Amino acid sequence: MAQSDKLGTWNIANLGYRINPKFGLFTEVQARSQQFIDDFYYYEIKAGFNYYLPQKNSLSFGLGDYQTYTYPGNFKKPVVSSEFRMWEQFVLNNNIGRVKIEHRYRVEQRWVSGDYFNRFRYRVNPVVPINHSSIIPKTIFFSTFDEVFFTDKAPYFLRNRFFAGAGYQFTKLFTLQMGFIRQFDYRTSDNGSGKNFIQTSLLFNVDNSKHEVHPSSAD
Repeated sequence: MAQSDKLGTWNIANLGYRINPKFGLFTEVQARSQQFIDDFYYYEIKAGFNYYLPQKNSLSFGLGDYQTYTYPGNFKKPVVSSEFRMWEQFVLNNNIGRVKIEHRYRVEQRWVSGDYFNRFRYRVNPVVPINHSSIIPKTIFFSTFDEVFFTDKAPYFLRNRFFAGAGYQFTKLFTLQMGFIRQFDYRTSDNGSGKNFIQTSLLFNVDNSKHEVHPSSAD
């Protein structure tokens, strides 16, 4: 897919709902543009559930619909790629001082325009609260992550995704996060291609427990 070399946008709205100490639900929508709030070429809608383990760790299952449209234009047809995806993941959390580190391991089953693929992902996501020792209401925080994507067929290494930004937890219900994200796709036919975006995430979390919530999207 041809891409613009201009700065794009990556817009996320995520809702998490913790039903009880063991189970929770989540849903997320995304829209991405090739230019700044213009030429929207991609959206995804996904949902799933979490099973919470001790020490703030969790298991998750999710599924989603992912559509890529013709560029340039805003959701201009024809659709370039239509994907249905399922995944299973394990999240491990640990703290080093006030630094909150999330390790995410994900296995994906992908049906892309009629073809089936497996994909494997690992993301490390440190978050550092600035004005409090933990992520509580009225907390400013710095967040960064790096994620690598693999498959089970040569050349195996598919993609790298890097993010750096900051956020503010207004209340336990609502968190806003913004930053810079770079996604680089590797190909055997050439040197690959990269794309830069401004990412804005609206994170809504309904959780009556006393657990600290790691401010990250389901993507």
